[in-house]
This record gives sequence, structure tokens and C-alpha cells, in this order.
Amino acid sequence: MIQITLPDKSVREYPEAVNGIEIAKSISHGLAKNVLSIEVNGQAWDLTRKITKDASIKLHTWEDNIGKETFWHSSAHLLAEAIEFFFPGTKFGIGPTVDNGFYYDIDLPEGKVISEKDFQKIEKKMLELARQKNNIVRSEISKVDALTMFAEKNDELKQELIGELEDGTISLYNQGNFTDLCRGPHLPNTGYIKAIKLTAIAGAYWRGDEKNKMLTRVYGITFPKQKMLEEYLVMLEEAKKRDHRKIGKEMDLFTFSEAVGQGLPLWLPKGAQLREQLEIFLKKVQKKYGYDQVITPHIGDVNLYKTSGHYEKYGKDSFQPISTPAEGEEYLLKPMNCPHHCEIYKSRPKSYKDLPVRMAEFGTVYRYEQSGELHGLTRVRSFTQDDAHIFCRPDQLKDEFKKVIDIVFIIFKALSFENYVTQISLRDPEKPEKYIGSPENWDKAEKAIVEACEEKGLNTITELGEAAFYGPKLDFMIKDALGRSWQLGTIQVDYNLPERFKLEYIGADDNRHQPVMIHRAPFGSMERFVAVLIEHTAGKFPLWLTPEQAVILPISEKYNDYAKKVSDFLNISDIRTVIDDRNEKIGRKIRDNELKRIPYLLIVGEKEAETETVSVRRQGEGDKGVMEKSAFANFILKEVKDQLSGLYN
Repeated sequence: MIQITLPDKSVREYPEAVNGIEIAKSISHGLAKNVLSIEVNGQAWDLTRKITKDASIKLHTWEDNIGKETFWHSSAHLLAEAIEFFFPGTKFGIGPTVDNGFYYDIDLPEGKVISEKDFQKIEKKMLELARQKNNIVRSEISKVDALTMFAEKNDELKQELIGELEDGTISLYNQGNFTDLCRGPHLPNTGYIKAIKLTAIAGAYWRGDEKNKMLTRVYGITFPKQKMLEEYLVMLEEAKKRDHRKIGKEMDLFTFSEAVGQGLPLWLPKGAQLREQLEIFLKKVQKKYGYDQVITPHIGDVNLYKTSGHYEKYGKDSFQPISTPAEGEEYLLKPMNCPHHCEIYKSRPKSYKDLPVRMAEFGTVYRYEQSGELHGLTRVRSFTQDDAHIFCRPDQLKDEFKKVIDIVFIIFKALSFENYVTQISLRDPEKPEKYIGSPENWDKAEKAIVEACEEKGLNTITELGEAAFYGPKLDFMIKDALGRSWQLGTIQVDYNLPERFKLEYIGADDNRHQPVMIHRAPFGSMERFVAVLIEHTAGKFPLWLTPEQAVILPISEKYNDYAKKVSDFLNISDIRTVIDDRNEKIGRKIRDNELKRIPYLLIVGEKEAETETVSVRRQGEGDKGVMEKSAFANFILKEVKDQLSGLYN
């Protein structure tokens, strides 16, 4: 008999050699029907793979990310099998999962091209193969045999991948007439896949290197039920309407220029106003929690980032060093703010009484993202982090960490992010080479995060291997109005950078001690946060945040002077107001300004000018009646106050 420990710590006994499907059946018929993959002692396995020793397991369904990943990774193989049917001789690169579905990078035979016109026949073939319910079978293979196998297929892509693998770790997966190099896991058979949609096609350099060959990347998504696909397609249409690039253009928030450079956003006046309101809001919150603002340069000596470890880990993703006329002197566009903040901490001696030190900066950083990966504001080469670093004593760590959690929740409340998951991201115990610092420091940092979350009563999930290279972290994953997940806000505990930068303070015992560092960025980056906020709200921001809170619409040119008078009054009252004095009919002005998502439309004509009033329309709600202009000012200021009520107290 072997003992299988379930996530709730209960133990079940089975005869030797039991697999995930058999375990699921022994628990419930419903679970057996829905289970997609199994995790055995922290490793993802196929459901059909036999467990021969005592083990701890987790069973994953469609509701779990690992379950979806298994489903979509198997679907990528199904896509490859269908492509091979229509385009014999195709070479297959990699076929990973993405947030919504999967893709496969392929090298088509010379003279062959896939376009969106081919999607329908490929989808049809995939469904045909899925209905065959072909078993997806794993087999292990030696490195020599694997190289020989793919050499016979003239597939240099797979040969390159195999060349980097260790003998004894290589596996193949076969389904029907298709065999692929893969570590898995996969579904038991293709029949689980019921609904298929190919979504896009693009070019992609092999392994993301511009020096390599350009491959064709085909994207797709699949579901275990046709109804799920139909719901997804409806959501996709809504997502197109909410695309931050489309709405950003309609609202004149930001733009890009090839002359300036790819991935370098230009914030227009209204977008700059939006960013400024976010900064003002967070600075007020930070002031309440005892932060001091700092400013650091956009470049730093390359040795600064070598000391921090960023150069070793991210050097290839940074811009090339900037050489000066001085021999051997090189600078780097700032990829991170934390090394600069470490140097600020070092600028003056610290006593234990000075801690915690909390410094914040809206610091602009630079990363070299490949052109094919750039996407609006969500993936750029220049972005501004709402960065802050807390230097504290070990005995202060948990309290400081909990205060940062409070700040994140203040932001979520102010912006109506009500659906979120908190994820504790820890190191991968199987890959210690990914991280810097001693195991002892990692143990302390991980323990502090887990305990802080427990004390705050957070319902967390834990993910191994998702930690930063210098420390574990707590990530906040929000769901937007369409149910899409975004990672917003992160808090990291770091014992390693203080050690690398030789940071210290004099303790109560008059000895030198090393502080602990907390990295935090509740927004993450201003660019990505604004993109998510636009798509979450469809551009209809809360009144306190929106760049233009009211627009005044004179019925004709005769009332432009009165419109100016109302505008001046409201602006003095701290209400962001503009005038639409175009020579257009009032109906056209109303439609155009509703498209700009301006919350309040104030119509003024003869009656309003005579009585010092405005006729008020609310975006999406219609007429709100006639108000004296000071009454409207009080009305709008109260709405802003109510939205922010209690957040700064």
C-alpha cells in the first residue's frame, strides 16, 4: 500500500502504482470527470502517470491555472498535428501556454505560408483529431536517440533544444500520427478538447533573438465546452471595445511616435493630468504612512547594477551601456530604482532609532523589450514605477509589510478593484541558481511574508518559482470588469541587496547590524496600471481621477462668454473644466463629449445665462436638471469627497 496525502492533509491508501485518474475516481465521480492534471510532490504530472511511492498530491481542474495550462499545452500539440497534416515537413519550435490560450512557433516548408484564411480548415481538422480521442502517451528517450530522431526529420529547431537538455531528462509525447519533444504534462487524450478557436498569427524570431530566423507564430484557445468558447468570444468583442489603445486615442490620453522610438509612450495633456491625479492620490496616502519622496537620475554607473545583481540577471534585457569620453567609464539607462535608493540610505549613518526609513519615488526605468513584444502601454521600453523602498530592523519587518498591504487595499478601494487574489511567490527549491543570497535569509524572508499574510487574514495562494531573484514577494492579481486577470501591485522582502550594498545601522547594543529591505510598487508601473484601469472602466474613470470632470456646451456662439465665466468659476473651485465652443449643433457636441467619457456635460443658453445656472447631464444617466453654478460646484465636490471618503484618514 502507498499513502497519498491530499491538500487538506487527509491521507488515502492505495495499492501500489496508482494514477491521478484513479485517485480522482476514489474521491468523487464529479472530480474524476473534471480533473485535468495532477501535481505530485510539487511537480506537474500526467494524470495517467503511475505514482509508486508515498506522495503529496493536488488535483487540478479547469478552475485552476495549472489545469488550464495542461489543457492548453495539449491543445498546442493538437494544433501542431493539424498543421503537419496540411503542411508536411513543417519544423516545430516551441508551443507554450499564454494567459489566454497557447501558441506554436513553426518553420514552414519553403514557399508555404499560413494566413488567417487557413484558420477555419485547421480548426476543423483539430476538432476531427480531438474527436478521435487519441491517447496522449509519454515516453522517455535518450539524448542520442532524440537527436537522431529529429535529425532524420531535418528539424534543427528541436535538435538545438535537445542539445541543451541533460540525458535522462528527455521525454516525448505521442498522439495519433504526431510525436513531439516535451516535458509535459498533458491531458490523457485529445477528447477533452471540445471547442477550438485560432485567434491570431504573427512573426516571431526563434527563441526571441533577432539574430535568429523569423518563424510563424499561430495563436489559439480551446475549451472543454462549446458554451465556454461562445462566452469567450463575446468577452473578446467587449475587450476590443475596451482596448486601452483605442480608448486612449479617443480620449487623447497618449500616443506613440516612430520618430521618438518604439515602446516610448508620449503622454498628452489629458493623459498627463490623469497620471498626475494618480500621483497626487498615492503621495497623500504615502504621507499618511510616513514616506519621504526622493528623486534619482535616469542613468547609473554600470558597476552599480553589477553590485545589485541586476546586470547579471537582466543585462541582456537592458539597453547597451553608454560609454563616456573617459576611458573605462560606462553608464546604464536605469533598469531599476532600488540600487539608487540603497545609495541614498548609505549617504548618512543610521541608528536603530532612525528606522524604518521609507523612501518613495515615481522613478522612470528602461528595459529593452523586443519590438514584437511591445503592446500599447502594457509592454513598453520606458515606464515609471510608483516605487518605494523601506529599510527596517528585522523586528519591524512584519508590521511594515502589513502596512504596505493596507496601502494596496486603499488603492483597490479607490478604484473599485473588488475581485482579486493574493499570491505568495516563493523560490523554486529545484533551481537555487536562479536566486542570490543565502538559504537562511530566504527562509527568514519567506517566513515573514507567510506570517504577515496570516495575521492580515488574507486568503492566499502559493506559487513556487515566482519569486524575484533577490527575494520572495506578495503579488496582487486583480480581475477586471471582463474577468481577466492582471498582476497589479507587488511587495518583496529582501535581505540580499542590503548585504550586497553593505547597508547597516547601529543597534541599541552599539554594534553594526544589517537592515531588511522591502520593495513595493502598488501600481506596478504607471503605464501598465493606466492601461488596465482604462480597460477595467472602459475609460469611465471615477470622478476624482478623470482628467476632465465637466465640459461646458454653449448652445451657440452668443453664450461663449457665459460659458467662459462658468468655466473660470469651476476651475477656481478645483473642478477640472473645459469648454466646447465649436460651431456645431448641441446634439453633436453632446455625442462627441460623451465619447470622450467626460462625466458632466453642462449646457448653457439664454435661460442659463440670465439665471446664472447650468443644465446638467451625467454621462450615461441623462438630464439631472438645472443648477445654480455654485450649487453644481458643491454637488461635484461632494461626489469627489464621497469617493475618497476615509481613504486618507
